[in-house]
Amino acid sequence: MSRSRFERLVQEALDGLPDEIRPHLTDVAVVVKDRPGREVRGVPGGRTLLGLYVGTPLTERSVFHAWSYPDTIYIYQRNIEAICQTPDEVRYQVRLTVLHEVGHYLGLSEDRLQALEAALETDGGGESE
Repeated sequence: MSRSRFERLVQEALDGLPDEIRPHLTDVAVVVKDRPGREVRGVPGGRTLLGLYVGTPLTERSVFHAWSYPDTIYIYQRNIEAICQTPDEVRYQVRLTVLHEVGHYLGLSEDRLQALEAALETDGGGESE
């Protein structure tokens, strides 16, 4: 898949986030990379990393956060493509990965993340719109 098409899928995933989440995404960069690079530290070996949030979750910030590096969500195109068989699967996995990493940025609990992911599965899963 071309990078521009993949980036459109990421943007569609961001645009499709629940209304209560989208307004909080003004101070986080979303970057598409082929594969993980220097930003990855302390990730257990043997895992295929599909996305990564680097920063301080909103729930853990203080007044001093304004002077730190910007928060970034990385989405790894080649890793996602490697575990998917069809364009529909890529689209679904992008949506799931974006949702999960945004959840880390927001400081959502694992229970809340699982609920949002389950809602995504019942809201069309890997089917095209």
